[in-house]
Amino acid sequence: MAKHTPLFQRLAALPGISQLLALHPRSGRLVVLAAAAAITALVFSVPSLRIQLAGVEERLGALGWTLAPDTTTESRIVIVAIDEQSLADVGPWPWARETMADLTRSIDAAGAQLQLHDIVYSEPKDGDQQLIAALTNARGAVISQVPVLAVNQSAGLAPETVRAGVMGGALSGINCTSIAPNGIAQSGSFLAPHQGFAAVPKGHITPIVNADGSITKQPAAVCVDGSAYPALALAGLLEAANAEQGQRAGASLQADTAFFGPAQRLSLDAYPGLAVPLDAQGNLRVSFAKDPSSYLVVPAADVLNGTVDPALFDNAWVLVGATAFGLGDVVPTPYGGATPGVELQARILASVLDMQVPYTPRNALPLLLLIALVFALVLQQAAALMNGRFSALMLPASAIVLPAVALGLHAQWLNTSALWLGWMLPALFAFVGATLLFVLEQARMRSQRDRVFTNLASYLPSDVAQQIAYSLPTSNMSAERRNVTLLSADLRNFSAFSEAREPEQAAAVLHYFFQKATDIVESHGGKLHEYKGDSILAVWNAQDAKSAQQALSAAQQLVAEIDHVSLQAKTPYGLEPLALGVSIEQGPALVGSIGPAHRRTHTLLGDTVTIALRMQEMTAELAQPILIGECAARQLDAAQLQSQGSFLLAGLTIPHVLFAPQVEDNIDDLGSLSAALQAREEGGDTSPKLRVLAGGRR
Repeated sequence: MAKHTPLFQRLAALPGISQLLALHPRSGRLVVLAAAAAITALVFSVPSLRIQLAGVEERLGALGWTLAPDTTTESRIVIVAIDEQSLADVGPWPWARETMADLTRSIDAAGAQLQLHDIVYSEPKDGDQQLIAALTNARGAVISQVPVLAVNQSAGLAPETVRAGVMGGALSGINCTSIAPNGIAQSGSFLAPHQGFAAVPKGHITPIVNADGSITKQPAAVCVDGSAYPALALAGLLEAANAEQGQRAGASLQADTAFFGPAQRLSLDAYPGLAVPLDAQGNLRVSFAKDPSSYLVVPAADVLNGTVDPALFDNAWVLVGATAFGLGDVVPTPYGGATPGVELQARILASVLDMQVPYTPRNALPLLLLIALVFALVLQQAAALMNGRFSALMLPASAIVLPAVALGLHAQWLNTSALWLGWMLPALFAFVGATLLFVLEQARMRSQRDRVFTNLASYLPSDVAQQIAYSLPTSNMSAERRNVTLLSADLRNFSAFSEAREPEQAAAVLHYFFQKATDIVESHGGKLHEYKGDSILAVWNAQDAKSAQQALSAAQQLVAEIDHVSLQAKTPYGLEPLALGVSIEQGPALVGSIGPAHRRTHTLLGDTVTIALRMQEMTAELAQPILIGECAARQLDAAQLQSQGSFLLAGLTIPHVLFAPQVEDNIDDLGSLSAALQAREEGGDTSPKLRVLAGGRR
């Protein structure tokens, strides 16, 4: 058992594992999968863990876009970037309002259909009149405002209360007071352009900032003081539709009932066929389907200097915003850790124009649970097949492959249908389920192997059983030479006894004899090598005084407890007299396995074995229950022994001197022999020692 894996021994001993192993394998697996489902649900119920898992889901889920992004040039949208080059040419930010007015007029003169400023003009400054005039005289212009959301305030990204400027461009048709909780973002704080820009259309650029600082969603509209204000991209759509100045643009918010539909949709009256999909909180998801290089980016300095081809702006929608890293308007995205915020506005606008705004289906959870159920069936089948060298890898492989499959399904739906299904729930379930099933099946296999080993060890010595259990079958002789001490014990007259008895009665006597003899031998440090007929053969793996004394003590206890007490004092009426003959000898022996690979036998060979067996046969002729060979006698106290003479044992050619334990006069029965010898040893006997003369060939 020393070679068993300690880890799985400890796992098998865990509370509940033994109960699972007691169940039918299929039932045990179902219980484990149910536990995996409970663990998964528990993990998602802990807010901190759910936020961390959501971050991983967002980052890896975007691989559906980033591994094969759309590199087609987006010619409808042009980004005029206030970049490092422009800051070097024009001057540090913020630029004068006259400069911004010149930039606005230059964009309009180049033929832009609409320009959206990702900039908040919150403070009155010199030159405001020129900028306001440039914006109002342009073919179409929208500027930005920022409602401050509580979710961003809790992240420490804005002060608790900010009310600067005047919010503008409210939507009609959306009653903020009657909207269900979480149906649309609410805010009591904002940073807006000052009163002088009241006539200029506005749209908000408020993001939803994730725990890791990334931005993947933006509210389609935000309610401030009872009015709903659209996002910059939606405000641009309304301005492009030539909504009448000063009038509230119409919109409506409805719950979606389609199975694969979003939680709700925002419809604009100016675009009857357009319905922007939103989640349950009223947010639209930013699409990262297009590669960053697909967006046309023009330095603002080149526009001011007139060095830009006007054809780039012809009927284009122009986004004006800061891209310089030092201005702080950068966020991490799936494509990089420092993406300008104006690019996010370009992505939102492009996805709305294409009617490809990604969203999570309202029935995403049932779909994910269905995927998890399929994974459970796969895991159960993998666990059922988990036997053999390669199939044992199925569950560890499933812990990796199934989460990858969940991620792949998510990426496929995202690319083909703009559906953000999610993948973390079935992936986590598959990982936990595969891990728990692997532990269970390993514990089951270990339990089965231990059961086989235990059964094998009940037929063979434990060290032999262990060697056989961890070795491959072979047709070669596998044996080694050892110095051993042997004890052979036989029930005399057992054949005559069993002749007149039922087999069950004979078996009961043998069972008692084998059981009692095994306990006695093992209590004295020996091991039962084999049961053969009505005899036993025990072995001590040494040829020294200690093993000889242990063998003698075991023999004396065998005679005292089995022969004298069990076979004589308690002999039932009519039972033929049974007696016990025991022999002890030391010497070399060959220990190992022989025979063909499909039918091996463990054996103990050598003249030491033969001598011990023949000596045991001599116990009846010499009327001695215990006989000791000359080699074993050399290791014992001479006072314990008396010579029986030299004998030519049956089948052998060299005489051997035999010895028997010394019986003192004051010992009136064999049952007290062992106690008397023990008392002599404890008393430190100093009587003359019997010199054992060498005899025979050893």
